[in-house]
Amino acid sequence: MDGFAHQIIAGIATGGIYASVALAIVMIYQATHHVNFAQGEMATLSTFIAWSMVNAGMPYWVAFFGTILVSFIIGVLVERLLMRPVANAPVLTHVGVFIGLLLIVGNMTGWIFGYTTKVFPTPFTSDQPLFGGLVSAHELGSTAVTLTVLILVWAFFRFTKLGLAMRAAAYNPRSSRLVGIRVGWMLALGWGLAAAIGAVAGMMVAPVVFLDPTMMLGILLYAFAGALLGGIDNPMGAVLGGFAVGVLENLAGAYVVGTELKLTVALAIIIGVLVVRPSGLFGRVVFSRV
Repeated sequence: MDGFAHQIIAGIATGGIYASVALAIVMIYQATHHVNFAQGEMATLSTFIAWSMVNAGMPYWVAFFGTILVSFIIGVLVERLLMRPVANAPVLTHVGVFIGLLLIVGNMTGWIFGYTTKVFPTPFTSDQPLFGGLVSAHELGSTAVTLTVLILVWAFFRFTKLGLAMRAAAYNPRSSRLVGIRVGWMLALGWGLAAAIGAVAGMMVAPVVFLDPTMMLGILLYAFAGALLGGIDNPMGAVLGGFAVGVLENLAGAYVVGTELKLTVALAIIIGVLVVRPSGLFGRVVFSRV
């Protein structure tokens, strides 16, 4: 039972990472109705920026918040410089831009920082076992950080005028323009916020998986599975789906398929959701009259 409890708790910890990236995916999807394939690479670049700041002598939390700010600016610039010019282009153009962004950011990260695996520091350490050894200090700390980020994002979209304006711009751009909302800038801020959330996820997972340019490939797949499971048009559903995938992945890896085949759990979830309920557990089912 101790082993089972450990898998549950560890699954919640990793599920928080998946939930954060899934939320970033959903935010971009709501704005563009496309999946940002480069979300993982953008998070990896942000994590390398944090690593560089820490190595330059900055305290961890200064580098942490500085990286969030830099990532936000990068996200805004990507929307303004790359996505805005093709806003009205065909679907395949958007897909090509996302794939190009994935390749460019991934290769640029390797070119600048190198392809060798690096150790990323964690601010959460403890000499004593926590909760009877069921959870590590980093798992507990990273879960607290990701939950705090998710709660702050929920409160921002729920209770602030800017958050409500961003939601309106994503759901109904035409009506939003009629009431004076600057839809273009709202979408740019959404990209910036998604990039910042991805940066937090990258900095929390890097001490576990170690830092290299391909660090987020598997994380992105799990996050995409979580977003589909919860509903790719429902931010809260995507968050819950991310946590569920984290727990399912750990349990399946420990008791069903083994650690070598854990990635197949995400693939099975993606296929199962698309076949059984494409809208996800909490997504909207939209009917269109032809």
